[in-house]
Amino acid sequence: MTEPDRTELQRIAQLVEVNRDRLQALEQQLRNLEGIKLEQEHALEALLSISQDGADGAMIPLGAGVQLVADIPPDGGAVIDIGSRIQAEKTREEAAQILGKRNEELNGIMDSLRKEYEELEKHVVDLATKFNDAVEGAKPPSEETPNEKQQSTDAPTKRKTRRKRGTELTLDD
Repeated sequence: MTEPDRTELQRIAQLVEVNRDRLQALEQQLRNLEGIKLEQEHALEALLSISQDGADGAMIPLGAGVQLVADIPPDGGAVIDIGSRIQAEKTREEAAQILGKRNEELNGIMDSLRKEYEELEKHVVDLATKFNDAVEGAKPPSEETPNEKQQSTDAPTKRKTRRKRGTELTLDD
């Protein structure tokens, strides 16, 4: 194999590895976004499940299996992050609209990441195929003819007897 061929194979192998790492990073991003989307969907469902008349004795989860029991007045709003960690009190309907819009934006982002993932995956497969083809093309042809191969396999090979190190004799002795 010539030096330029070897260099090209190394370059292709590096590209495959770099792109596989990018694939893993995209996959992790998608998992994170799916978790955020799921959390937002649960919050949206909870907001929409509160009656217009309010709720008496509603259980509000704090996390770690802890919940608060609270009464929600009919005109009670919700405090929601409106961006840059700034929170504002909104009506429940406004908060639900904000969450719905966020989920739509999140779906768009996730769709574009999935498309990028699929394109990158196809590129990795193409590179890997190119690498494998180059390796197959670079292998030197076998110097033995088929008849020589058959003759060499027909003759039984004689095993050398070896003596184990130590003082004990073996069955080969």
